[in-house]
This record gives sequence, structure tokens and C-alpha cells, in this order.
Amino acid sequence: MLPTTLVRRLARLARLDRSTRLVRLARPASLAGLLCAALLPALRPVLSEPLAVPVAASYVSVPAGAFASVLSGGSSDNAPVAVAAFSLRAQPVTVAEFLQFTKVHPEWSRAQVPAVFADANYLHGLDASVAELHGQQAITNVSWFAAQAFCESEQARLPTWYEWEYVGAADATHADARNDPAWRAQILGWYSQPSSQRQLQVGAAPNFYGAQNMHGLIWEWVDDFNALLVSADSRNQGDPDQLQYCGAGAISLQDRENFAILMRVALLSSLSGADSTKDLGFRCARSPVQ
Repeated sequence: MLPTTLVRRLARLARLDRSTRLVRLARPASLAGLLCAALLPALRPVLSEPLAVPVAASYVSVPAGAFASVLSGGSSDNAPVAVAAFSLRAQPVTVAEFLQFTKVHPEWSRAQVPAVFADANYLHGLDASVAELHGQQAITNVSWFAAQAFCESEQARLPTWYEWEYVGAADATHADARNDPAWRAQILGWYSQPSSQRQLQVGAAPNFYGAQNMHGLIWEWVDDFNALLVSADSRNQGDPDQLQYCGAGAISLQDRENFAILMRVALLSSLSGADSTKDLGFRCARSPVQ
């Protein structure tokens, strides 16, 4: 019988694939979700089980709004995207927080995590001594599955791409600073640094919403990463054949001058749920309680 956590993660990805109407058989994680989709009725009792006691963390409230995303959603006019109110972790999840999570849930430790949920780089080089010295650094080398599990443990979830992009567009005084050349240059300066020279310590001046380290620290997982199907050819924007083939996941890129954000899209769209890298971490989000 499949372990409870394995069943939960497969069913979670199956729901994501169905909601975005994607069929991406080249991706092992999505394929696992599709294979599990037929089992969803039998899995509902398992999915209702609580994962863990919530972890104390600081969340900032983000009001509802609308903005022009770099992703067109297949539309040539790039209409504004509506974002509902939500809360976002003020900082990325740290090494100390994630190691505490693995103590409560050892099935997510490097030694016990199933291969379907994590690649060989998962939590590479992370042990108790690292936590003692670098506990306040952002956790990296973590898979999408593990990030989702952590967020569920504090009654949260990963943010969607639109939620992350919405908050990430702000500087210290403006909700949307993307047209400011100085803001863009500052962010691009981080990408020009070799990864070996980057410091992963969390904590920086908060932006307009109170969120820290949205740029300049790590890449971050989003909930719908595998819905970011990017067309490399601008002539495909709004193409009906492309939309018919890819469904709601077919997108083209707008605002190509915003290179820093487009780099994030390119990275996320290339990943599977089990992948992990030394620069990829996450933070969690919460929807308002209904």
C-alpha cells in the first residue's frame, strides 16, 4: 500500500494538472499525477487527514488588485490579471524551519523521501551542523512536493505565479515598480553575481507589502509551476492552434524588457515537481478564511 504522504502528493498534483488542463507526459511528476487522477474518489479520506501542527511564522496581508502579468495567458491584449486578497510569508522558509519540519515528518528527510518526490540533489549537504551555522539562511535544494508539504504543515500552500509576481513587482514605496529602470537594474545585478558569491541569509528591507527577499536571494517555487508553458516564438501569441493544443496553460511572454522576471518563468517552466537546485527555495501563502 502507498504511504499516506505519497498518496497525498500524487493526488495534489493530479488536481493541479486537471485544473490547468495540461497533459505533459514528458514530465515524470505530472505523469504521476495523471496516473493517480483516476484514484481520487478513493483517496478523499486520506486527503482530509491533517499533516501537522502549524509552524509559527510571520505572514503579511496582500490586498486584492489587478496588474499586467508578463504572462499573457494566450491573449494578445495582455488584459490585467485579477488577484484576490491573500497572505504571504514575509520571508522565505529557512534551513532551521525546514529541518524542524523533517524532525516532525521524517518521511521528508533526505534519507527517507521517496524518489518520486525528490531528486538526488534534495537537501544536499544539509545536516545538523549546517543548521547550527546557517539556520537563518533560506532553505534550498528542496522539491515542489516537499515545499507543498511544509506549507500544508502550517495550514498554508505555495503561492500561485500571479500572486508571487504581484507581490514581486513592488519596491519599498510602490506597489508596481516594474517600469522603474533603477529597480530593474538592481534586480539584474543579483543575477549577474556567481551563485557561489551569494549570501542566503534571510532578512532585508521590506517592500510595499511588507515582504522581504522577493528578489536578490533565491528562486522560489510557485504552486502552478507546471502551468507555465512558454512559447519561445512571439509569433505564437494568441495562436488558436496553440490554445487548442495546450488549453489554459498556453501562454506567451509580454514585457520582454523585464528580463529578471522572465528568467524566473524560464526556470520554473523547465522543472518537474521532484527537481531541486541549490538556488531554489520557497515561501508559503494563505487564502482568507471563508
